[in-house]
Amino acid sequence: MLLPKGGITWKSAKARLPPWRAFIVLLTRTRFLISLTITGLVILLWRGISKSASEMQSFYCYGSSKSPMEMSINEMVEWNAHLQTPVLFNHHEPYEVNSSTITSVDLNPIKSTPKAVSNNERVLILTPLRDASAYLSRYFDLLYKLTYPHELIDLAFLVGDCKDDTLAVLSSELKRIQDQVDQNIAFRSAQIVQKDFGSDFEMGVEDRHSFAAQASRRKAIGRARNYLLYSALKPDHSWVYWRDVDIVDCPDKIIEDFIAHDKDILVPNIWFHRYDQNNRDIEGRFDYNSWIESDKGRRLRQTLDADVVLAEGYKEYDTGRTYLVSMGDWRNNKDEEVELDGIGGVNVLVKADVHRSGINFPSYAFENQAETEGFARMAKRAGYQVVGLPNYVVWHIDTEEKGGNLGDRKAY
Repeated sequence: MLLPKGGITWKSAKARLPPWRAFIVLLTRTRFLISLTITGLVILLWRGISKSASEMQSFYCYGSSKSPMEMSINEMVEWNAHLQTPVLFNHHEPYEVNSSTITSVDLNPIKSTPKAVSNNERVLILTPLRDASAYLSRYFDLLYKLTYPHELIDLAFLVGDCKDDTLAVLSSELKRIQDQVDQNIAFRSAQIVQKDFGSDFEMGVEDRHSFAAQASRRKAIGRARNYLLYSALKPDHSWVYWRDVDIVDCPDKIIEDFIAHDKDILVPNIWFHRYDQNNRDIEGRFDYNSWIESDKGRRLRQTLDADVVLAEGYKEYDTGRTYLVSMGDWRNNKDEEVELDGIGGVNVLVKADVHRSGINFPSYAFENQAETEGFARMAKRAGYQVVGLPNYVVWHIDTEEKGGNLGDRKAY
C-alpha cells in the first residue's frame, strides 16, 4: 500500500479512519495528556489559594492581642482557660522491698467509730501505778468483767517511784488473768513499763491531796502518763482508755457505752461511797478536775503568771467554775452530755488519733493548767471535743478526806 506524500495528515487520517478512531488517537497523544495534567494542577492550585484567602479573612486570635509579658493575671487566666494539660500515665510495675529493716505502717484504715466491736477496733487501756498494790486485786476483778471483746484489748501499766510491792502484785494479777484457758477472759496483750521519775512527794491522803503538793504532783503525773502513752500506743489502736487503779465499781459495758457517744474525749462523773453512822450512803462527789470555765476563772487567769498551775477545787483559788460533780445523778439518763473545759483522769476515753496528733498531758503550766486539765485545754485549742456525762457515774475509792478542800463552797 502506498502512503501519500508528506506523511499522515489529519485530512488523510480522516479520510482513511472512521471519526471515532481519530478521536481516540487524539486523546492518547502525549502532548495532549501533558497539557491536560498541567491544566488540572493549575486549577486545583488556584482553588486552594482562593479558599485559604477567604478563610484568612475570617480568622481571629483567641484571647488577648497583647504580648504575654503585657497581660494581666485575669487576661492570662482567660487566655489559658481553654487549654487542658496533657497527662501521661506511665504505670510502673510494683516495687518489691525485701529488706527486713524496712517496714511500712498504713494508718489510713485505723478509724475510731461507734461500731467499734463490729469493726474489730482495738482498745488500749492505760493505767499509771505508784504504791498501788492494795488496789490491784479489785482493779483486775473489774477489768476481767469488761464486756468489750478482750481479744481486742491491750493493757499497759507504768510502775514508778514505788516503795511497796506494786510490781510483784501487778505481775501476779496479770499472770492470773492471762493464763486463763477461757480466751474470753485473757486480753490480747499486756505490757509493763518501769520508769522512776524521782518524785519525792508523800503518798498519804493528807499530803497527796494538799494544796501545796498539787502543782508538782500534777506535773509528775503528767510525765508518767506521757511516758506510758508513748511506750504503749501502737499503730493499730483506735481508742485509748485511761483507767485509774483505785476504782471500786463501774458498769461492765463502760467501753461500749463510751464509744457509742463517738466523742474525741469523754469522761464520766466520779463519785464515791461513804456511809454515815446510820449506814446511809452519802454518795460523795470525788473529782473536781472536770469543770466548765467561768468568767471569774478567766479573769483570775489574767492575773496569774504563765508558770502558775491552777489546782482546781481548793479555796486558795476561787475560780467560780462549774464542776461536773455538781451536776447529774446516776438515776437519770446516762447518755446526757455536757461540754467541758477541764477533765480529771480517773476514767477517760480518747480517740487514738487525738494522741497521735500531739495532744498529751503537759508536765508544765499550759494555760495555767497541767496534766489532765492541761490535756483538755490543749485538746480544745486544737479543735477537739471534750465532753462529760453528768449522769454516768464511776465509783472511786473513798479517800476519807474530811471536810473536803473547798472551804465554804459546795461542789454539789
